[in-house]
Amino acid sequence: MTHYETVFILTPVLSDAQVEEAVKKVEDFLAENQAEIVAKENWGLKKLAYPIQNKRNGFYHLFEFKSENNEIVAGLELMFKRDERVIRYLTVKLDKHGVDWAEKRRTKLKSQKSNA
Repeated sequence: MTHYETVFILTPVLSDAQVEEAVKKVEDFLAENQAEIVAKENWGLKKLAYPIQNKRNGFYHLFEFKSENNEIVAGLELMFKRDERVIRYLTVKLDKHGVDWAEKRRTKLKSQKSNA
């Protein structure tokens, strides 16, 4: 199975319900294509490094998933292109070092949340 990590930014003018709907759409797409979601994170509203479509903020979301289907990334990115709520996206294929690093990062985040 190949590991992937996708980060996408949603336009800041969306309500919480619209953001959840957009995230659910990505989850459903991955489920329909037999991908296993390893982790998902909502990074919240963050300032962009530079304005995109005259917007200075965006809702960031991260999905880490595994799939045997090599065409899943093309389908996912086509869905992002067609969705006007998505202003940027990036999908990367993780090698074994990337998978290890992502696992360490998740464990570190869990320990920080439990200590807080």
